[in-house]
Amino acid sequence: MVGNSSRMLSLLSLLQTRRDWPGPLLADRLGVTARTVRRDVDRLRELGYSVVATRGPEGGYRLAPGADLPPLLFDDEQAVAIAVALQGVTASGVDLDEAASRALATVRQVMPSRLRHRVDGIRFTAP
Repeated sequence: MVGNSSRMLSLLSLLQTRRDWPGPLLADRLGVTARTVRRDVDRLRELGYSVVATRGPEGGYRLAPGADLPPLLFDDEQAVAIAVALQGVTASGVDLDEAASRALATVRQVMPSRLRHRVDGIRFTAP
């Protein structure tokens, strides 16, 4: 079961990186059959992710925007980039300080400590 969960997270991560993914390419990237990809896509749908499938030679899978924001999966670099961007909101002059502060707290809460320490080492100074 651990392999299935890990593979589904990998599938979700791949679907988040580009607009359209042909089924055979996803299967190849994940090291599984196209049938396994179809089953994993069905499981993602059961979890509330909106995955659109198109048939035919130009077909494939796409993570569609949904009514609710589903849980997202970020790699280490993406998580650090988000945290740094949220820290920089105050310096940007955009009136989102409180919302950015709450979002940063949420992101930091789920970050591994190695990434939190990396983010904590970055400071912004007023121009």
